[in-house]
Amino acid sequence: MVIVAGHIVVDPQQRERYLTDCVGVIELARRAPGCLDFAISADLVDVRRINIFERWESQTAVEAFRGSGPGDTQRAAVLAASVAEYDVAGVRSLT
Repeated sequence: MVIVAGHIVVDPQQRERYLTDCVGVIELARRAPGCLDFAISADLVDVRRINIFERWESQTAVEAFRGSGPGDTQRAAVLAASVAEYDVAGVRSLT
């Protein structure tokens, strides 16, 4: 399993537009083979921060979906980013 997690920073005045522009990507990802979870969401404390969380069955599934990445408009809105991929060796349910 692969987890992609982190956050990006955008101008607070552009955050809602950025999130609205992500709806199509989220819908595509959630239908993609190997996608277990995919979320891009506004942070509840920091008005500049957008949280990223993805969970995939494999690195192959991530790469098959990834394509060329965000478009120029979205890329231009990102002021900073801290996002990483994590290879997961084991899982324990908390529920």
